[in-house]
Amino acid sequence: MAQTFIISMKEQLSALWKLCVSIRKQDWELSDYPVVLREQEPDPEYIGTRLKSHRYRAVIVNWWVVDGSGDTKEEALQDLDKRFTTQKLEWSKSGKALPRPGTKVPIEFASQERVNRHSELAEDFVRRVLGLDWAWISDESSLWDFHHDETNDALISKINEIYAVDVSDIQSARLSEILERIAAEQQAKKH
Repeated sequence: MAQTFIISMKEQLSALWKLCVSIRKQDWELSDYPVVLREQEPDPEYIGTRLKSHRYRAVIVNWWVVDGSGDTKEEALQDLDKRFTTQKLEWSKSGKALPRPGTKVPIEFASQERVNRHSELAEDFVRRVLGLDWAWISDESSLWDFHHDETNDALISKINEIYAVDVSDIQSARLSEILERIAAEQQAKKH
């Protein structure tokens, strides 16, 4: 507990330092941010699945938006740099300002607008297709978020079996698109 507190304090001091130094410029790169490398034990549940568990994780202190992973420290940092660059570009395209180094970046949840249009169907889908009592689903959630298999075939087959709707052509596997397809087919059958 005390060691965790000391590590956290070091990270926050690093963040404070990077915040102070960041005032000298306006266009920040990954090197301007406080980055921490953490070694982690591979999760045995993911061994042999498409969800590879890596030995190292690189994170920007106070961010929940971007992280990187790899089997070596260098790979984790390279992955973090690639993801940081992608996120920076997305923020730029959307008109959002890049958060200043050292500041806290709150978690932003994706919209649920499309999913909420079919809330009863979504609840039924979660229970019957995903086999869960409850799940938080956003417009960005996909079938890939709910299994470890190499393909979505099992869930696509289950959707077809339960709702008699083929969704195999929905490349994104986004639940919002799948729910819209099911709802449209159910509406068409009523008429």
